[in-house]
Amino acid sequence: MYQKIAVPLDNSTTDKAILPHVRKLAKHTGASLVLVHVADGFGARMQEKLNLADSLEIKNDQAYLDQISMELQKEGFQAKAVLVRGMEPAQGILSVVGQEGCDLIAMATHGHQFIEDMILGSVADTLRHSTDIPILMIRSS
Repeated sequence: MYQKIAVPLDNSTTDKAILPHVRKLAKHTGASLVLVHVADGFGARMQEKLNLADSLEIKNDQAYLDQISMELQKEGFQAKAVLVRGMEPAQGILSVVGQEGCDLIAMATHGHQFIEDMILGSVADTLRHSTDIPILMIRSS
């Protein structure tokens, strides 16, 4: 069914909502996992433009992704960590999905309300309007 699942992570407690579901789904389908984090802050954008050394934030983000990837690998999953810098989150996720040939996006959502999403935007909403591949969304508590 699914061969490669993209799992956007934002290095927050929200990630804990999706990882148990992804484990079950990957075990059931034999899919590999592509963990994605998009560093999109001003510092990450400037760092990418100016080709500067990695900031502490970028190093921490990479360490977090590597840690989750290693945990999954120890459990027998095929997992890869991809850190994207200097892009909008949805654009960065879609870029990785295309490059890696993912056939499912599995992500946790923050559960914003309609007005908040209208004002702030929503990565989940942008993704669902920007791709034809299925998206599994689990609302975090």
